Amino acid sequence: MKIIAALIVFAVLALIFIVATKKEAGIQSTEGEWPFYAKKLMSAPEQTLYFRLVLALPDYIVLSQVQLSSFLGVKKGNQRLAWLNRINRMSADFVVCAKDTSVIAVVELDDSSHERSDRKIADAKKDKALTAAGVRIVRWHVKSIPDKQTIRAELHAQPMVEVNASMEIEPANQSAQ
Repeated sequence: MKIIAALIVFAVLALIFIVATKKEAGIQSTEGEWPFYAKKLMSAPEQTLYFRLVLALPDYIVLSQVQLSSFLGVKKGNQRLAWLNRINRMSADFVVCAKDTSVIAVVELDDSSHERSDRKIADAKKDKALTAAGVRIVRWHVKSIPDKQTIRAELHAQPMVEVNASMEIEPANQSAQ
């Protein structure tokens, strides 16, 4: 009787292992249909802020949902991958750039989820990385999205670059040759 019970337990465990292995193999397979669908990049409040940023800052480029690793580098002499892993999967809600794509500021739109302790830790980590890189951080709450004038005032919107007649980008302070 004990042998039959042991065989049944072994068979059940073997079956579970086979099913789990097949599921894992199915995830790694490149054949067949993949379970993705297109979704909106921004929530309704984020869309509102995005369009206000664009209207308020016509001399700038406004990007949304940008991975920190796309615009933060690691100083030489440091373990690049180890430091990039600290900001892995972190993104900025909006990145305001000059026409030459240099970063002017990061704008974060916070909602009530940012009151949770795990989000406070993640926000502090993001802020520390941005501050270390010399990137200005502006945080607004979703319940008080600023108007165009407030955005301009807060970000001190001054054109950082000028576009010449041939559409080439030149720094605003560069003297003519």
